[in-house]
Amino acid sequence: MDLGLSVFPIRIMFFLALFPVAFFWLRRVYRILVKRDFSEVALKKGVPPPNAEKYAPYEMAINLIGGVVMVGVIVAVLLGQLDYDTWVAIGGSTLWVKLFASFALGRQAHGLGPGREKKPAPGTDGKV
Repeated sequence: MDLGLSVFPIRIMFFLALFPVAFFWLRRVYRILVKRDFSEVALKKGVPPPNAEKYAPYEMAINLIGGVVMVGVIVAVLLGQLDYDTWVAIGGSTLWVKLFASFALGRQAHGLGPGREKKPAPGTDGKV
């Protein structure tokens, strides 16, 4: 089945989307490793944990692996080494695995329980 030019713009958009994704992930690695900035480590609702430095190596590794894979896909596509189905599969899988890994790290860093204690309802003494 040959779709011709109707699919070509979508392929270009997918390919161009790899550039900012790889840039932001590798920029996070640079900020953690060189600048020692832990403000984007293990975020939950946009807030880093109180002990963000403890989780920084894990966040850096997740971003480094994802960024390097994305750059590898970009280079392989530019050199003509990968066909469309292969590079989309690699890029998409890398994106989702990185997102899930960062999400899991953020939940682990902030604790898995509720974020705050529940207050008793007004007009009750809080006893059962």
